[in-house]
Amino acid sequence: MQIIEDSRVKEKIYVEKLPNGLTVMIIPKKGIQKKYVIWGTNYGSNDSKFVVPGETEETEVPKGVAHFLEHKMFEQESGVNSLDTLTALGVEANAYTTNDHTAYLFECTENFYPALDELMDYVQHPYFTDENVEKEKGIIGQEIMMYDDYPEWKVYLNALEAMYHEHPVKLDITGTIETISHIDKEILYKCYNTFYNPSNMAMVVCGDFEPEKLLEEIKSRLVKKEANGEIKRIYPEEAETIVQEKIEQNMDVSQPLFTIGIKDKVADNKEKVRKHIAIEILLNMIIGKSSKLYKELYDEGLLFSVPSIDYEFSRGYAHILVTGQSPEPEKVYEKFKDTVSKMKESSIDIPEFNRIKKRIYGEYVKEYNDTADIARMFLADFFKEINSFDYLEEIPTINEQYLEQILKNVFDDKKMIISVIKKA
Repeated sequence: MQIIEDSRVKEKIYVEKLPNGLTVMIIPKKGIQKKYVIWGTNYGSNDSKFVVPGETEETEVPKGVAHFLEHKMFEQESGVNSLDTLTALGVEANAYTTNDHTAYLFECTENFYPALDELMDYVQHPYFTDENVEKEKGIIGQEIMMYDDYPEWKVYLNALEAMYHEHPVKLDITGTIETISHIDKEILYKCYNTFYNPSNMAMVVCGDFEPEKLLEEIKSRLVKKEANGEIKRIYPEEAETIVQEKIEQNMDVSQPLFTIGIKDKVADNKEKVRKHIAIEILLNMIIGKSSKLYKELYDEGLLFSVPSIDYEFSRGYAHILVTGQSPEPEKVYEKFKDTVSKMKESSIDIPEFNRIKKRIYGEYVKEYNDTADIARMFLADFFKEINSFDYLEEIPTINEQYLEQILKNVFDDKKMIISVIKKA
């Protein structure tokens, strides 16, 4: 096993790529009672058009298949639901689907190996029939309608709609009532066999383990499968321009919601990490809790709490999101743009920059205190072809010149949008 060590957080990660292509990452945490496992596939809602290894023709499936698969994986041929089995073991289990990956996980303090048996059994033995697929359409349909009525989700989706012309990141992860109506067991099995191959998957385990022993236990529970070839994922050409600057919707809200978005381009390799850090620092300087803009907006009654900030990126897309509540979102947006413009014209406030950089470094270090945070972080970063330790390595290298470069190149007025949800 390869051992990757980071002295800053005093952590080691043991990495082994098995002959079938599965990557296993084990993070030992001596003396920690909680054990956390997450098993994911490099397959998310964006992957609806692809070429299966060994084939030449393109396959296109309805939107929402990745999420549909996640729902169906727990159902066993015996009629037992694996979630119920795991719950009976005293284990907290869950699953989730994102734009770029799907994951199955559990956390426990005891019954680890029985729970591992169950996890590795249901993920490797899907059971789809005409009947259970039809039944699931009703369940997922209700979930879709629920999210349609959820303002916090709609303000986010609308922001993506305003930014992206063609890229599937703008579409709901769950699909629509219309798209899921076209899903059948054959489609599910095809997507499962394509994307749930060990060579397209990774497992992260965090807890008090002997890595070598745990690796053997994992290997003994794997169904024999050969690694398949590379999956060709097909995404439409995406213009650099935004679709529209403002998108507004009326819903039942007590206070208007807003998301300010900035469309970006995906960086290469370690540059992804450096850019992510720089953007996080800049957003904190622009509208973070200690920023002049936030204090001004708070004093004027335009913000009552600090907006959330995020930088999302994966295959073919990248964007900044600033989300909050305000009685006058448009004023917040204009002041945000004005602050960015003034920052571009002046020099970086060095003391503030150093203070925020130090704080962000501390926040990254703190994430290593929680087994769930560590495991989820390493899995998501692995599928983005990033080593999570790179963040700690790169933070000290960020200087004011690089910050100014990112500010100029990324925070472009022509690529800014605002999504607003107002009271109906």
